[in-house]
Amino acid sequence: MSRQHPLHALCPYFAMFPPAFVREQVLRYTQVGDVVLDPFSGRGTTLLEAGLWNRQGLASDVNPVAVCVTGAKANVPSLSQVRSRIEELRREFKNVDAKDLETERQLLPTFFLKAFNYLTMREVLFLRRSLNWQENREDRFMAALALGSLHGEMDRSRSYFSNQMPRTISTKPRYSLRFWKERKLIARRRRVFDIMEQRAHLRLGKSILPREGVAVSSDVRRLNNVLSPWERSVKLVVTSPPYLNVTDFEEDQWLRLWFLGGEPGPTRGRVSRDNRYGSAIRYWRFLAEAWKGIANLLAPDAVIVCRIGGKGQTLETMAGPLTATIRGAFPEARLIKTPVKSEALYRQTNNFRPGSTGVGGEVDFTFRVT
Repeated sequence: MSRQHPLHALCPYFAMFPPAFVREQVLRYTQVGDVVLDPFSGRGTTLLEAGLWNRQGLASDVNPVAVCVTGAKANVPSLSQVRSRIEELRREFKNVDAKDLETERQLLPTFFLKAFNYLTMREVLFLRRSLNWQENREDRFMAALALGSLHGEMDRSRSYFSNQMPRTISTKPRYSLRFWKERKLIARRRRVFDIMEQRAHLRLGKSILPREGVAVSSDVRRLNNVLSPWERSVKLVVTSPPYLNVTDFEEDQWLRLWFLGGEPGPTRGRVSRDNRYGSAIRYWRFLAEAWKGIANLLAPDAVIVCRIGGKGQTLETMAGPLTATIRGAFPEARLIKTPVKSEALYRQTNNFRPGSTGVGGEVDFTFRVT
């Protein structure tokens, strides 16, 4: 299982660590059947790798996009089940009043009128109405598929629904409108149901399904209670908390958040007030609270692997504060490996926002708690 599993690419928004990195930690620090936790689940990489290697994966996030994508990897339907649901939705769509969908489309902000072909947008709006992603396994998987195709580079692939955009983040409406106007770009017609079926086959056609995991929507500070059945059982934590003053998922994922039922534009502080801190003092205080929020779940001698970064931060400036926050929850915690600095991953936003800056580097810290 050395190659990347197709489910890792279910929704390609910015990932803080690659599957190979998580796999290395899972195989080094756990045995078959052990419990692995990621309290900042993102794309669900840790949960999926745990399940692929027959570990019990637990994951949590406050970002609905992360909850949807991670949940789709935690409880994966079969290809036949997804195809059946797609056919059911096709039939339902044929009976929907097109005028009703067109009225809904016209009431949206101008961004949406330029971002999607009008026929494509009707299908997108229908799926947004119809998919019960929070409660239904097949619908959640389909929602994750749709999130992965909702926006992207239309000049490179016919699998993206939108006008030209990055596939990882949702550029701001005003910027996008100016970008398309300057380049005379018009959204192309995409057949949403066909794309969904193709993507489902790509992700599930020949895949080994992972062991079922548990993905919850929760503030990390409440996980001791939310995941209480696993008290003192987590052997490994592999996670990457929000970086210091780098990204804000409500802004960067606003279009995907809209598809899942959110506002038709970027918001700030409505879903979470913790996803971007500009103050280092407040940031480290939040992380101290986060580790305390999972303290009761960890088994004796558990390992925490944390990839962290921040604007203007270095290994030296992060090592002391991070260690202090860990020891606030686990007084006997100790570093068991020399921290490793890695280059920040390629930031696709540079294609659309030249000169944009983010984290300059990332550091991996490995602690053992006792």
